Amino acid sequence: MPVFQEISTDGRVVQIYVEGRFDYRLSQQFRDAYRQIPDYEGVTFQIDLSSASSIDSSALGMMLLLREYAKCKGSSVIINSPSDQVGQLLKVANFEQLFIIS
Repeated sequence: MPVFQEISTDGRVVQIYVEGRFDYRLSQQFRDAYRQIPDYEGVTFQIDLSSASSIDSSALGMMLLLREYAKCKGSSVIINSPSDQVGQLLKVANFEQLFIIS
């Protein structure tokens, strides 16, 4: 499965893993990865892109939608471990202004 999630034992961290090409075909899986968690504030969403080979503009849009969803719930989003290629695209899109990228 190209998108899967892990929720910490205390339910405060949702780790979303993306594998392979991150594009429009993964939109439903990506959305399900964060919308199926209990509805409470203060969750930290971490998007792990270490196994993502590439991303396109629809993936950027999906991450922006997650950001808006998280903001409405008093939560935050962190993008973890993008490859050099993916990291460069995130920089070009000025995502470091909107997300913590580590």
